[in-house]
Amino acid sequence: MELKKIACVADDSPKAQAAFKELSKLYDITPLTKRRIAAQVIIVLGGDGFMLQTLHKYMNMKLPFYGINCGTVGFLMNQHALQDLPERILGARPATLYPLHMYAKRDTGKISQALAFNEVSLFRQGRQAAKIRVSIDHVVRLKELICDGVMVSTPAGSTAYNFSAGGPIIPLGANVMALTPLVPFRPRRWRGALLSHNSSINFNIVEPKKRPVNVVADFTEFQDVVEVVISEQRKSGVTLLFDPEHNLEERIIKEQFTY
Repeated sequence: MELKKIACVADDSPKAQAAFKELSKLYDITPLTKRRIAAQVIIVLGGDGFMLQTLHKYMNMKLPFYGINCGTVGFLMNQHALQDLPERILGARPATLYPLHMYAKRDTGKISQALAFNEVSLFRQGRQAAKIRVSIDHVVRLKELICDGVMVSTPAGSTAYNFSAGGPIIPLGANVMALTPLVPFRPRRWRGALLSHNSSINFNIVEPKKRPVNVVADFTEFQDVVEVVISEQRKSGVTLLFDPEHNLEERIIKEQFTY
């Protein structure tokens, strides 16, 4: 196979813009629009946040994404190197990410939906703790979780906010989701759960007027929710490409041995 047509997007940072100019001199860049194009891969220049935005924007094109880190952490990216790029892309290892589908009912009765490749998080709006009823596959597991919030994380997102909140790191092929509370007050000893990727997770907000709650799916936020339902959406998977020595599965394993 020969890599002839590549598309490229870059964030607004000076480092990413400089990399885009250099790539444009080295390779023939195919223009990228929301409609299907002839490119074989989308190169993403930026950080993890920009990669997430790009996945959401272009996921329907069914093209693989190859990230080059021009940001800070770059967990979803490859190292910053522009030479021999076609060879590196052809030798890269694929990793498939499946997003969470978030269904949210607002206090007005309006229904909102969004996808999340990292996590869906519920947060209290004001000074009072949130009260949330937690059901798994229509069975109530926690009648009343009193907390600052709660999140559901994908394996790819488990090393980010989920891990910082005390949740577990999940291997990419584990077929589970992490359910992690944010500063739980009651039940005090509950630290979350690992759930099958086939599970449906339902959050009902108790006393929503007195204790309003917002929900965020990656970077999409909705206020004043009264019910949130989360499940994995396998039909919307995206493929990320990683250099063999920096593949995503290896990075997730390494994160569990850092100190």
